[in-house]
Amino acid sequence: MTEPFQVLRPMRARSRDEDHRAATPLELFFDLCFVVAVAQAGKQLAHAVAEGHVGHGVYGYFMAFFAIWWAWMNFTWFASAYDCDDVPYRITTLVQIAGVLVLAAGVPRLFDQQDLTLAVVGYLLMRLAMVTQWLRAARSETGGARTMALRYAAGITVVQLGWVAVLFVPEGAARTAVVLLCILAELAVPALAEAKVQSSWHPRHIAERYGLFTIIVLGETVAAATVAMQTALDEHEALDELLPIAGGGLLICFGAWWIYFAEPIHQHLRSNRQAFLWGYGHYLVLGSAAAVGAGLEVAIEHAVGQAHLSATAATAAVTVPAALYLLTVWALHSRHVKQGAAQAVLPVSAAAVLACTALGGAGVLAAGLAVAATVAVGTALATRG
Repeated sequence: MTEPFQVLRPMRARSRDEDHRAATPLELFFDLCFVVAVAQAGKQLAHAVAEGHVGHGVYGYFMAFFAIWWAWMNFTWFASAYDCDDVPYRITTLVQIAGVLVLAAGVPRLFDQQDLTLAVVGYLLMRLAMVTQWLRAARSETGGARTMALRYAAGITVVQLGWVAVLFVPEGAARTAVVLLCILAELAVPALAEAKVQSSWHPRHIAERYGLFTIIVLGETVAAATVAMQTALDEHEALDELLPIAGGGLLICFGAWWIYFAEPIHQHLRSNRQAFLWGYGHYLVLGSAAAVGAGLEVAIEHAVGQAHLSATAATAAVTVPAALYLLTVWALHSRHVKQGAAQAVLPVSAAAVLACTALGGAGVLAAGLAVAATVAVGTALATRG
């Protein structure tokens, strides 16, 4: 039974054995607001690739998506361990949502002008709000758990000073080096903070949260491709060229959902070592899922003659992230639960999807059919097993 709402309550660690632990309405609202930033990053990636600026687009997408994903991930794991659902907790979470909206507003400048100011300000809002959450947890904890919470607060604060420094580094190799250093420092904070005492995250809750965010990102991919398709039809009426892309894109998205949820994964998340690798690996799962939507936009623009790249390159904008998604889901999910021939299904499928790139304009539909065949073969092997 859900506890009654209280204005203020101690932020004590929740139990890993808690029954019926599920995502809260605030967490769902948090996810929906974060996907606004995901949509902005995908839109800018599609625009850059369609203009032929692939390297520039991929680099900007890498930075923007890292900021979105890392802030989302840190909130998710903290909430799994310490969600007390009182007024201060809700307000601090809403501040983080405001931060991601500021970040989303800064994404176009990050891509077009390499101006990081607005994006960094939004990121700092999210991360410093997270510091206050950890300080509050430390106040309610004792012993090793209190030390862990204080390490989180200190580590996050120090890294944010690094992101502020990025704003004063001239654009070029030096800025890239500082950005990569800050990213590595961010990734190191959880491992250092929880070296001796682990936070009490809930395996089933964590698996559900990642699954829900994956669904939302896949939904945004479908929405982005639909808008691009509608715009192309309104301006060009090129139905014969667009239908195969629409069909292939839908098959890829539907297959991506089916494959991700083919087997429950929460039982694999038994320790920080397993869970952190799984959680960190979702940068590629979520990033590639969102990039498929950007790729479909590029393929649509090429079909109506608005993209400044070859048919092969336009198709690769879809097949490369789709193959990466399949391979990463295999590495994080399938290889832990599949046996025998079923282990090879997703790696073979990833190779087949990549091979579809050589088909040019027909490649997106072929890739969609390959993903559909993957689902059929995987289902047949599971049934036989």
